[in-house]
Amino acid sequence: MTHSTTTTPGSANGSANSGGGASTTRSSATPGLLDRAKAALPRSYLLIVLVGIIVIGFIATPDFLTVRNATNVISFSAIVAVLAVGQFFVVLTGGIDLSVGSTVAISTVVSALLMQQGVPAGVAVIATLVVAALVGLLNGVLVVVLGLAPFIATLATLSIVQGASYIIQSTSLISISNTSFVQWFSDGAWLGLPNPVSIFLVVMLIAAFVAKYTTFGRRLYAIGGNREAARLSGLPVSRDLMTTYILSGLLAGLAGLLAAAQLLQGSSLIGQGYELDAIAAVVVGGASLFGGKGDPISAVIGCFVISIITNIMNLIGISSEPQLVIKGAVIIIAVFLSSAGGVARIRSALRRGPRPSRGGPPQNPAAPTSGPAATPSTT
Repeated sequence: MTHSTTTTPGSANGSANSGGGASTTRSSATPGLLDRAKAALPRSYLLIVLVGIIVIGFIATPDFLTVRNATNVISFSAIVAVLAVGQFFVVLTGGIDLSVGSTVAISTVVSALLMQQGVPAGVAVIATLVVAALVGLLNGVLVVVLGLAPFIATLATLSIVQGASYIIQSTSLISISNTSFVQWFSDGAWLGLPNPVSIFLVVMLIAAFVAKYTTFGRRLYAIGGNREAARLSGLPVSRDLMTTYILSGLLAGLAGLLAAAQLLQGSSLIGQGYELDAIAAVVVGGASLFGGKGDPISAVIGCFVISIITNIMNLIGISSEPQLVIKGAVIIIAVFLSSAGGVARIRSALRRGPRPSRGGPPQNPAAPTSGPAATPSTT
């Protein structure tokens, strides 16, 4: 029996178009590269803005790029960066936490008072973080259980915690002389980096991992994108919201420890306005106040943008009142671009204009151009 080998048209076409298949594979890979580029674009844009602000600072004042000034900026930024990471998780769900500044204040007071009474530094640190987490738990109860709007709930908590810090302090500033505490949160170094920098870097990297690679982080994006749909899908919305507020309070307590160690004192006046800096950092970092958008690393970059702008204004002698106006303007612009569709509106406005005619007079839409009504009478 003889066997004949027959080449079908399909196989022939397959052999002939093998190069086309490779082209198809390359084209199918292109959208993935484009998606990655689009995802990295906001962070790249922030880095460009950050470098531009650094150049402006160098031009504006010769004191900007000194080692002492850079150390001051990084030390302050470490506090706000930790706050911004906690604020990010709340904003990601469509909420807001206005109590982080007062939580910083009460954290400095509690830690300083405990160490003044002879409590070991480690115990004082744990007790301070527990108090800060309880503040976050209070926010969670007000928002999740009582159903208050996050703005109103955290504004009330801000007032309560601020008053409590005044009551606990009761006298003048509480000095901190515990060398171990100061070494942990201010003067010490790890792998050549100051401890405040190491702390905020660890917090940022852990937060970035949680937001991108854990089910908890993905649930937060889903809750921020559409809370009702997330609830109907069976996600533990209430539990996750409670967790975000507790996390925000905990990180505010950590920021308070950093502030207490750097200032060597506990005071109810510390932390005033920090909530504005944290919110500004998050929205400048591209997060939407409506929720479901952003990432912790961009929030930290936004924190450095705000901190360096503030530092430049201090160096050139701008008083605190105009600085508040400028910070408010930065927040408005950032929210417009990130949450209010500002980029799309600007693109739409730039694309508007009269379309060029392709020849011939424009037609009158009211005048019929065809059909029986347009046919002249021959009678």
